[in-house]
Amino acid sequence: MQLLQLPEDVLYHILSFLDHTSLCRLCLVCKNLNGFINRDAVWRKVAKQFLNTGITWNGTDRYPHIPLKERVRTAQNWFHGVCKKLVLLRWKIRLLPWLQLDRDLLFLSQAAHIGAYRLHQGSKRLQQRPSEIFSGHDGDVCRFVLTVSHLISGGSDGRILVQSRRRDFSLWLSGHSQEVNCLDSKDGLIISGSRDRTARIWSVASSTPRATIPMFDRVWSVAISPTLSSFVTGTACCENFSPLRIWDVERSACVCSLGSEFRRGAGVLDIVFESPFQLLTCGHDTFIRLWDLRLSPQECVMKWEEPHDSALYCIQTDGNHMIASGSSYYGVVRLWDKRQHECLQFFQLCSDAVSSPVYCLRFSSSHLYAALATALHSLDFKPNPAIIR
Repeated sequence: MQLLQLPEDVLYHILSFLDHTSLCRLCLVCKNLNGFINRDAVWRKVAKQFLNTGITWNGTDRYPHIPLKERVRTAQNWFHGVCKKLVLLRWKIRLLPWLQLDRDLLFLSQAAHIGAYRLHQGSKRLQQRPSEIFSGHDGDVCRFVLTVSHLISGGSDGRILVQSRRRDFSLWLSGHSQEVNCLDSKDGLIISGSRDRTARIWSVASSTPRATIPMFDRVWSVAISPTLSSFVTGTACCENFSPLRIWDVERSACVCSLGSEFRRGAGVLDIVFESPFQLLTCGHDTFIRLWDLRLSPQECVMKWEEPHDSALYCIQTDGNHMIASGSSYYGVVRLWDKRQHECLQFFQLCSDAVSSPVYCLRFSSSHLYAALATALHSLDFKPNPAIIR
């Protein structure tokens, strides 16, 4: 019996024992095998072992429109640090920009405006002029969030602006007396944190807060749990309180504090939920920490230290094995494999003469975008189509 005469389920089982190199070689045997092996079902088990293939911890696929075989090839470049560095945009004054990525649209805040830039297909280069501009704040935009239907921004004027992405609706949320350092939004729920030492709970449809929570410290970061029942705040850690606390949305009450080993001033600058029970944090203490919220008490189960003792301004995760972090000096971006304790790859986007933090990171299956004080950088990990692996 020939290999292709086997039942499909038997053939799938046989191929599940092969690594990516063997599968690629088997594709070259004949057209029929090539067609069968190119199916996503053949590559799903292999893809789970690689960085940023879009397969998350629970099996969800982030990039269903891209064949898994192609993503595995790109993942090898992420692992080995093979990429092209590009500067997509430059500006003359130093800013604190923020990014959001929505398929082929990249949203970038510059001072009081947020521009929507279209990414060119294939090359992923950026249009030099934004296709849309969202404005309204009297001061700089500090943070903004994209949802399916809204763009929600917080500014140095202490206000939050909710704008429909169709441009047919806008709503001001006023309540903070100082700049809105951070916000998050999911399914109509908005959480904001401010320099005025409060966190506020809002609804998209209402201009008044549902609750105001005294924090007794500046709030640098917030994140809403995927379950929508709780949220986490990260503060400057300048008072005698834990900088990381979990709050119940309905009761506006503190559920618990995370960790007791933070030194004074070790503020938490970014928080990312990787799953309903896993939380990643980073900040001035130079560590990325992974918290398991299923444990009692909740504990830091893993941590990774920035080798040059720099504060970590931002982190992003692929939902599986990869973490990307942005440092406070020289535009340093690092890639981490959660299965290893040491940094996997290192990229310096600034020259030694011009230092800037990496204020925000976003990535797709093949590109990483980093916002610095005077430029928007890109790392292109897409493999050369002429090379067969």
